[in-house]
Amino acid sequence: VQLQASGGGLVQAGGSLRLSCAASGRTFSNYHVGWFRQTPGKEREFVARINWSGSSTDYGDSVKGRFTISRDNAKNTVYLQMNSLKVEDTAVYYCGAAYSRIPKSVGEVNYWGKGTLVTVSS
Repeated sequence: VQLQASGGGLVQAGGSLRLSCAASGRTFSNYHVGWFRQTPGKEREFVARINWSGSSTDYGDSVKGRFTISRDNAKNTVYLQMNSLKVEDTAVYYCGAAYSRIPKSVGEVNYWGKGTLVTVSS
């Protein structure tokens, strides 16, 4: 499956963005999906994950209550709604698909998309 993340950009602190992860190539509803983020010099960090049907979601502690992950399998797309953005949310955001586990670590992801840069200014 091929993934493409989009929707990043520059936003002021307190603002919102919605990221999209569009999939092609295989039956997207067979895959669990996670969002991760990375800043220079740091490891890729778990942000949120969703199971194949959308019935189960989970979030990293730093984004709980502010970010919402969802999916539309008819559109082969997973979304990450990011509200109340903070400067520390600045990162390149990646989506990853997995067929065995709902991915919470980099090692659990089978397919990665190219990232999208989110910059939050103060």
